[in-house]
Amino acid sequence: MNAPASGAEQATATISDVLAHFASTLAPDAIPTAVRERAKYLILDAIGLAYASHGYRYEGVSLDALRTFGPGNACVIGHGRILGMRDAVLMNGILVHGLDYDDTHSRGVIHATASILPTALAVADQTLASGNDLLTAYIAGMEIATRIGMVAQGGFHQVGFHPTGLAGAFGCTVTAGWLQGLDAPQLAMAQGIALSMASGSLEFLEDGAWTKRMHPGWAGAAGIMAATLAQHGYIGPRHAYEGRFGLYASHLGERMAQADLGLATEALGERWQIEEVAIKPMPACHFTHGPADAAMALSHQLPAGSRTQQATSIRKVRVLVPQQVVSTVCEPVANKRRPANSYDAQFSIPYIVATGLLKGRFTLDELDAAALADPDVLSLAAKVDYEIDPASTFPRHYTGEVVVELADGTVLRHREAVNRGNTDRPLTPEDILAKYHENATRTLGAARAERVANAVLALDRADASTLANLLADPV
Repeated sequence: MNAPASGAEQATATISDVLAHFASTLAPDAIPTAVRERAKYLILDAIGLAYASHGYRYEGVSLDALRTFGPGNACVIGHGRILGMRDAVLMNGILVHGLDYDDTHSRGVIHATASILPTALAVADQTLASGNDLLTAYIAGMEIATRIGMVAQGGFHQVGFHPTGLAGAFGCTVTAGWLQGLDAPQLAMAQGIALSMASGSLEFLEDGAWTKRMHPGWAGAAGIMAATLAQHGYIGPRHAYEGRFGLYASHLGERMAQADLGLATEALGERWQIEEVAIKPMPACHFTHGPADAAMALSHQLPAGSRTQQATSIRKVRVLVPQQVVSTVCEPVANKRRPANSYDAQFSIPYIVATGLLKGRFTLDELDAAALADPDVLSLAAKVDYEIDPASTFPRHYTGEVVVELADGTVLRHREAVNRGNTDRPLTPEDILAKYHENATRTLGAARAERVANAVLALDRADASTLANLLADPV
């Protein structure tokens, strides 16, 4: 019979132990007001995106599939209380992350809210927790997920893993466990169990597959399972992160040498990583935002004329990007220059830069079928090449520089050293609220969108089920 280690083996605290102690002792009133307010706006942004996902094909297919597992009473945003808890978490994760417009922790390279929020909402609703408890559990999970992502120093992407699925599962485990009342040893054990459930492959980049959309919700469902197993006495490995076959050794391989395990616990409870989460100003992979904004800035300097004339007036375009993002948004070049679908387009430097130059914007409308077939954009995208940016500060900032050479020899250049929305160049609360309303009102009426916003921003003064009921109300 297996049993937890004892004696000398237990003398040294593991990373799981330290994170578990932090979470288990985290009280709502110990969280700074600024952190709590930031959390509310991140949640609001995510909920707006969940509503905006309604009507897309991936939404209908996902919901149809999950309905086959039987009905339940958990909230699915905008659809009612129609699924079991774990299926609802998976579905809500798909809704939040489906448009790739959700927040990103830059150093962790992770979309954390897309997994942590659905988990917190479902478990808080089931356990009849207060909104204040939901908020606290969300913050706890965000701290763990972002820090676990940070340790890899961007290495997960380099070997084909998606940190949102990997690191997110551990954050969701802590969020679920906090709401279930797990003590520190149980929370530590739960993280060990989550190690065998955390997953997420970047293979979707090869053909625009949908699988990335399910990574956050899958992390949430795994986290709930891991926490529940630990609550009932199931035993997981103690060294989930730093072990010989732990998360980093097994998922980074040779890049383990660049990992910094100290980042998982450094200044824990003093420096809040949730304040480092960037809200996206446009619906595309965050790696493209610097080049996209640079292209938009240059759009006003192109020769006057129609889009066709402007596309023809450009001889070539060079985009300087961080070396670490090349495999995600620059290669394979042929695919990136002619995206097969909207998801391909959201990970395409050539398409996004060409769109920014010719249209001066990049919104959800630039991802519809007509936009993807725009001959002017595609002809310009074929002229876009990339180079490595030697001055990049990635992953702290997602830098980008665009250099346009016109047919007459004129050279236009613009650099974005800090991507818009980054914590060093943040969106204001007013910006975030405007983004929420723009997204939510694609599905909701203005009055209902306002009611939801008011409920989220007053989350700590109501019951979690009150918010769940409001969000579940079918659209």
